[in-house]
Amino acid sequence: MKARRPQGLDLSWVRTLGWAGILGAALIAAFLAVAAAGLLRGDPLALDGTPLTPPGPSHPFGTDSLGRDLLARTGHGAVTSAMVSVVSVGLATAVALPLGILTGWFRRHPVASVVTWAVELVQVVPPFIAVVVLLGLSADTDHQVLGVRLTATGRLILSLAVAFVPFMTRVVRSATMAELSSEYVDGLILLGVRRRELLGREVLPNLAPAVVVQVLLALSVAVFAEGGLSYLGLGVPPPAPTLGNLIAEAGTQLLGDAWWYALIPGLVLVAGITGVNLLADVATDRISGQRTPVPENSPATDEPAS
Repeated sequence: MKARRPQGLDLSWVRTLGWAGILGAALIAAFLAVAAAGLLRGDPLALDGTPLTPPGPSHPFGTDSLGRDLLARTGHGAVTSAMVSVVSVGLATAVALPLGILTGWFRRHPVASVVTWAVELVQVVPPFIAVVVLLGLSADTDHQVLGVRLTATGRLILSLAVAFVPFMTRVVRSATMAELSSEYVDGLILLGVRRRELLGREVLPNLAPAVVVQVLLALSVAVFAEGGLSYLGLGVPPPAPTLGNLIAEAGTQLLGDAWWYALIPGLVLVAGITGVNLLADVATDRISGQRTPVPENSPATDEPAS
């Protein structure tokens, strides 16, 4: 009987995902691992070590200038930064998705035209500048939304969400008009498919790839913006740790003997941003072969939709 030839390790999934996707997933996994380890480490505010102790068995990431464990603070900071980014992008998507679909579906309606004009006008302001302005306007005041008093973290989340809404709305609107200009939509309408059913079963699923890519890109921008705003003192206030706060607290320590103080939180922040960016690039490449949204002034988008 002829012996069967041993099969090698199946790496077809690597070719499917690509090395960029593998690296991006690995960086995200490292970010999440640090977050989990920091949560398990305990209280990030506990003074349980000698100030500025270098990384070692008792403190894998070292300690800060007050003797607090840097692993615990980095992990909790990563969780806070991720939470701010995910919630803000989620809120922006929840607003931009229906707004973009409706303005694209009823693009010739006067109200849709006004909304589109307003979105394009607001989009002139860069998102980071818009967040700084919104935080400045809402600073040191007692704001409530639906009867709930907003904390500094809540104001940061809402400011980021508001800044992301215009761009995401425009992307969803363009993708919606591209779908409505497709031949299969005209065919289904001729077959008697109701527009509401057409929207729910055909148009919305085909919008998912474009929306996912924009959400990933927005997440990477939100992580960077949160870190930058916390570094500038406009984010989550101390002593609550965020990655930006930790880098700001380190100050000039990176240039001195305590190299770990700013370097380790900075590397975790870079890992999160780079990982999400790589996954967004992979997702963009995956849908690059699909239909490209037609320009808004294309004749195909001037057909009435009601």
